[in-house]
Amino acid sequence: MSLELPIYLDYAATCPMDPRVVDKMLPYFTQTYGNAASRTHAFGWAAEEAVENARKELAITIHADAKEIVWTSGATESDNLAIKGVAEYLHGQGNHIVTVVTEHKAVLDTCKHLERNGFEVSYLPVDDEGLVRPEQVEQAITPKTILVSVMFANNETGIVQPIADIGRICRERKVLFHTDAVQAFGKIPIDVDAMNIDLMSLSAHKIYGPKGMGGLYVRRRKPRVRIAPQVHGGGHERGNRSGTLNVPGIVGFGEAVRIARETMASESARILELREYLRKRLESEIPDVRVNGSLDHHLPGTLNVSFAYVEGESLLMGLKDVAVSSGSACTSASLEPSYVLRAMGLDDELAHSSLRISIGRFTTREQLDFVADQLKTQVARLRAMSPLWELVQDGVDLSTIQWSAH
Repeated sequence: MSLELPIYLDYAATCPMDPRVVDKMLPYFTQTYGNAASRTHAFGWAAEEAVENARKELAITIHADAKEIVWTSGATESDNLAIKGVAEYLHGQGNHIVTVVTEHKAVLDTCKHLERNGFEVSYLPVDDEGLVRPEQVEQAITPKTILVSVMFANNETGIVQPIADIGRICRERKVLFHTDAVQAFGKIPIDVDAMNIDLMSLSAHKIYGPKGMGGLYVRRRKPRVRIAPQVHGGGHERGNRSGTLNVPGIVGFGEAVRIARETMASESARILELREYLRKRLESEIPDVRVNGSLDHHLPGTLNVSFAYVEGESLLMGLKDVAVSSGSACTSASLEPSYVLRAMGLDDELAHSSLRISIGRFTTREQLDFVADQLKTQVARLRAMSPLWELVQDGVDLSTIQWSAH
């Protein structure tokens, strides 16, 4: 059987929709098309029932109550609603927020916005494995701290943070804890109670659901979390987020969550096996390859690899039939080296030579063999053109060279 090209290995950016999700959504476009807020007729009741069933699927998966799920247009909106919502609601109690330098731009840019409006934000560093230590969070908390926001798993490296330990510290210090769980949700188990999570951002298109559909978990008891809405209107979603609900999108999200929950153990094991197969091939067959981030605290499907003495953009251009990325999809328009890898201590050159390869539900071993062969060929081709690689092969330590300005 011939391999179908191009090959998609950018599941951390988005996923193809699972055909079962599409099937579940279709009737809600043309048959059950009521507005879920229409309480006076059967069309509205059917839509509302579908929305509430999906809410239950999300709640069961994270050990929450269905009333704690707020529908949004995606994780970027969820991050904004959580952080701005808490900041606005609690500004009388304090104006300090703690987050991490490797967060997604949806968190970092929201925090920057709040700084321009009188809030103070502490940006915690990470170690060379991409991890933040719980004691760093504890030391950063002050009497004015109202929120800690730490991403569950990083979108560029797949590094999983010690969320339960951070949650425990926040609960002890009576500070609200938000986590952007977009990359982790549906791939590894999450328990909002056991992990003391107060707010959590979720996205449908990272788990084979529709784009433009997200959710925010907002704890209702011990403690009851209140947020100021950022979108005003008819008071939908218990007043947290107004606007007519995207019923087909919500139905698709619910079905994607159900499939992810029921297949999580077997699918994660299969994807991890594929990732390790690829990692071992790359490390054994290509010299000077570096895997970025701790492999002990890692999502199953994400692999961030630097190929020293090769320019990442040139490597991407050479991989004509393979979809991978350098950095995150949300910042790929920028030619700056990844701020996440820089925060982990990589120099500009190594950060620029990195690729994010993310494996998913429809990836096969044959595809990975093709990609490994392509990478071997392209890295060798680009290094053959690099004077730096030639010097390294001759045993020259590049750090000792005094480069002339002329």
